[in-house]
This record gives sequence, structure tokens and C-alpha cells, in this order.
Amino acid sequence: MISGMYMGELVRLILVKLARDQMVFQGKTTPELLTTGRFSTSYIYTIETDKDEEGLANADKVLRDLGLNPSAEDCKATRRVCQIVSTRAARLCAAALAAVLRQIRDNKAAERLRITIGADGSVYKTHPGFSRRLQKMVRRLVPDCDVRFLQSPCGSGKGAAMVTAVAYRLAAQQAERQRILDTLRLSREQLLEVKRRMTDGIVLGLSKQTHEQTSVKMLPTYVRSTPDGTENGDFLALDLGGSSFRVLLVRLRSGKRHKVDMHQKIYTIPQETMQGTGEELFDHIVQCIADFLEYMGMRGASLPLGFTFSFPCNQSKLDEGILLKWTKGFKASDCEGKDVVMLLKEAIQRKQEFDLNFVAVVNDTVGTMMTCGYEDPKCEVGLIVGTGTNACYMEEMHNVELVEGNEGLMCVNVEWGAFGDFGELDDFCTQFDRSVDDCSNYPGKQRYEKMISGMYLGEIVRNVLIDFTSKGLLFRGKMSERLKSRGIFETKFLAQIESDRLAMRQVRSILQHLGLTGSTCDDSVLVKEVCSVVARRAAQLCGAGLAAVVDRMRQNRNQNQLDITVGVDGTLYKTHPHFSSIMQETLQDLAPQCRVTFLKSEDGSGKGAALITAVGVKFLGCPSNAPL
Repeated sequence: MISGMYMGELVRLILVKLARDQMVFQGKTTPELLTTGRFSTSYIYTIETDKDEEGLANADKVLRDLGLNPSAEDCKATRRVCQIVSTRAARLCAAALAAVLRQIRDNKAAERLRITIGADGSVYKTHPGFSRRLQKMVRRLVPDCDVRFLQSPCGSGKGAAMVTAVAYRLAAQQAERQRILDTLRLSREQLLEVKRRMTDGIVLGLSKQTHEQTSVKMLPTYVRSTPDGTENGDFLALDLGGSSFRVLLVRLRSGKRHKVDMHQKIYTIPQETMQGTGEELFDHIVQCIADFLEYMGMRGASLPLGFTFSFPCNQSKLDEGILLKWTKGFKASDCEGKDVVMLLKEAIQRKQEFDLNFVAVVNDTVGTMMTCGYEDPKCEVGLIVGTGTNACYMEEMHNVELVEGNEGLMCVNVEWGAFGDFGELDDFCTQFDRSVDDCSNYPGKQRYEKMISGMYLGEIVRNVLIDFTSKGLLFRGKMSERLKSRGIFETKFLAQIESDRLAMRQVRSILQHLGLTGSTCDDSVLVKEVCSVVARRAAQLCGAGLAAVVDRMRQNRNQNQLDITVGVDGTLYKTHPHFSSIMQETLQDLAPQCRVTFLKSEDGSGKGAALITAVGVKFLGCPSNAPL
């Protein structure tokens, strides 16, 4: 319907039909007119010349060559048939082009598309009106596209050479991309080595003699039992672990159908408070607690508090926590090395609006384990994979050499985010990990966490994208200023980009947010691959660490097969479409003798903190470091 191979034949068939219907040539046909292929498309070019008289004369000559004796009206009719056939061809071609252009525009998520079309072919180049009609119709059909047509001088020769050159360049670029991404891919042997090193770190951390020789600190939590359903009363919970924090009122009701009711309010901590003085930070926290009590109509109340303090602490009893170091962007002065419970109580005394009759320091990982333990008695491991990452588990008391006593179990806070701080992960770290670490608040610290948690994954991806772009492997080598901004590629983008429910249009939208308005579909595919590789490595590393923990528990209990539940919380684990499945696959592969069930925690840092405090309150008549 369009091409030069058939356009002349269409005209011939129409002329035959018109002749047989007594509309041209006095109803006569000739053997030449009835011969397939006898009316060449080149005849159309001469007949449709811009000059009417010349076109009609050419029509007369063509028809006489076909053995006809045409009248002036026959020549005009023939010219009109040629115009109709060639115009239809141009418009059909324009309609197809318009569909392609709309697809390209939609792919780019652009309001207006600017594009050049390279055109070649005898019809386009030779027909006196085809290109003009084609271009006019394209612009009418897609008015939101600025289209430029560029005629190719030698497409089949020069173009073939260029295709070969481009293919060679693309192959070289793809090989370089994969070489770089391969540094972020971990083999099974490497993951087994991570598990082995984590196991070694756990053993060193538990021993009094070697505790200082490892980055895995294995901190005792003084939590030695899980809730049994008899806990009762009202408890406050304070959840501090990021730039926003929560104050909660948790009401526990014992009985056959034990019940938990919670009310909460979320507060923010300004950046200047996070990195100001300790007194300013704890005064701000106390002000928020007072506001919450006022909000709940409990002004002046005196309640026990579960203080979920998601930072490394050394505990010698349940109601004491010596801050070892700030993480997650906090830098408040005069806090490290001090008891956070005392810092909180001093701030309460300065405020003099309410009192707390008991404060239990709770790690969010332990709170997660306790919350899930309330639902499943087999839950003896807690895991957090969110802004940060950490794990805890119930260790045999005789192995916890930092605490006196040999009977029973004690929950140990692994503090595995710091794994690698003594160089254990140096041979697994890439240039991108080192760049993220160098620009962090605490270079050289929390190395394992910086390869796994939500606070850093987006930044790893951003550094990969910058490296690709600087090498001309992405975005045509054109860097946006926004992409250069630290923290601009949020970890939530990984979940959005990797979500199976989203098309490439969503990826393009994120790239436009980053100032990359000229990105292509190929760019989107590559960005998605980078996100996938970075998230997969994080999930595998997390799975390798967890394999070390559960395998140790199995060996502690001399069991061939361990059935255990892991309580898990954290936005990365819960919102990323593939993180949990990859982590679980890795765990199953590296610890095949452990059957692990994962139970998502519903508010471990709130409900879990209250449960630990409730269990602790039972022992108020005993020393505060009595076992729970």
C-alpha cells in the first residue's frame, strides 16, 4: 500500500477497472495495460511533476507507450489516480510514524518530543510530492512532537559501516559495564567466607579475653526470658533510632486472650539537634514526651518506660545503657561513654513536669524478637533491615563470658552493623563502598551496615551511576547536577524501580526527578540492573550473617536440624520486592540444617519495648540487673 514496488501496479489495476467500466480510454484496454508490472512506479514520479502541463504531457507519453490512444481527459484522470495512490501511501506511512513517535514520547515521559527522522528510499527521494505530504501529515497527527526530517545521502553503504562501528562500541561498553557490576556480585564461595568470618567474630565477641579484638561486640542485653502473657499495665515506649522518633502508650491486658492496645505520636529531630549537644537532644526528647502525655490527657503521670535506643550500648543491667558510639547520622556531643538512662532522667529533672518510675533500655532488634516471641514461642532471633541493620539471638548463658552465671539463656545484641570495622570485609568492598564510607559521618565504621542497610544502598547506586556516566557508559556521558548531590538517590527508589508492577515509565520519572531529562529506554534498563545488583548483594550479605547466627544456635544445642523463628522488621525488608526472598534463599543455601521461619514484627520497637519493660517491672523488688 506504500512502497515503490507496488505503487505503480496499484495505479495500473485502477486504470484497468476504470477502462472496463467505460470511464477512460473509451472502454478499451491493451495487452500492455493488462500486463502485471507494466506500469512502473517511476511513471508516477513523471506524471505527478509540479508543472501541470509537463505532467499531463508525460501522462500522454506513458499511456501511448502502453498502446493506448488517450484523450486529454484520460491524461487528467490518470494523473489524478496517481495523486490519490501516492497521497494515500504518504498518509499511511505518516500514521505509522506517528504511532512510533507517540511511543517514543511516552517512553521518555516527555510533554513534548523533539526528534529527527533519518529518511531514505527512492519514493521518498524521487517522488515530487511524497516527502512533503508525509511530513505535513506527521505534524498534523502528532502536534506535540517537533519533528525534523533528514534525508540520508548513502544509507546502505555508509550506514552499514556505521552500524558495525556502533555495534562494536556498544559491545565494548556493555563488557565494561558488566566488568564493573561484577565487582558487586558475590559468589557462593565468597558468601560462605562471609559466614565463616561472622562466626569467628561472634566467638571472639563472646569471650572476655578476645572481646576487644573483634568488631562484632556481642553485647549482653540482660533479657533472659520472653513474655508469657501475664504482663499487665500501662507503659510508655520511646523509639529513638533515626531523624524521627515516636512516643507510645502501650496498654497490656493479661488473661487467656492477652491484648495489646497502642497509641502513638511521631516527632522529628532537627538536624541541628541530632548534631548539637547531648543536653539539647535529651531536652528535646523530654519535651516531646511531655507533649504526648498532655495529648493523652495524662499530664504528670509516672509510668515505666521502655526506651528503644537503637545505637550500640554496653549494658550491665536492664535499666542502664552506656552509649558506645553514635551511628545513623547522630553526633550529639557529651553522650558517648555515658548512661543514656541517666541523660534522660537528668533532662526530666530539668523539665520537672513528669517522672518515670522505671526505665528499661531496649535495642530495637531485641524489641522485634520479643514482639514476635509474644506470638510465636519459637522466635529466638531478632533481625532489623531498615535504615540500619542488626541482629540479636538467645545465646547459651555459659558462653556469655561478659556476664556472670552459666545457667539458661541470654539475649545477645550482635551489633553486626560494625562487622568489617577491623578489616574483615576489605576484600569484598568495592570502590563504590569506599566512596560511600569516605563521605559518611563515621568513615571506617559500620562497614557491614553500609553494604546492606537502607541508609546507604541508594548512595551506592548513585556512585555506580556517576562512574558509568563519567565513562560514557550511561546517559550519553551527560551528568546532571542533581545526580552529583549526595543522598539524592533515595533507597526507596530501589524498591520502586525493582517493583514488578511498575513499567519503565516509572524509572524514567525517577530519572527526570534527578535532572536526567534526556535519558533513554536503554538508560532505564541499565539503572534497573544496577539497582538489582546492589540490592541483591545486600540481601545475600544479610543472609550470610544470619546463616552464621542460626548455625551457631544449632551447634550450641547439638541438634542435627534446628527449627527456629526469626522476628524481622525494617522498611528495606518489608518494602523491597525481592530483598526478603533473596535473603531467605541465601540463608537456606548457607545453613541447610536450619529450618527458619520469618515472622514480620508489628512494631517491635514500640510493643516490644513495652513487653521488655513489663517483664522487667515484675522484678522491681529484685536488683535491677536481675534476669528477666
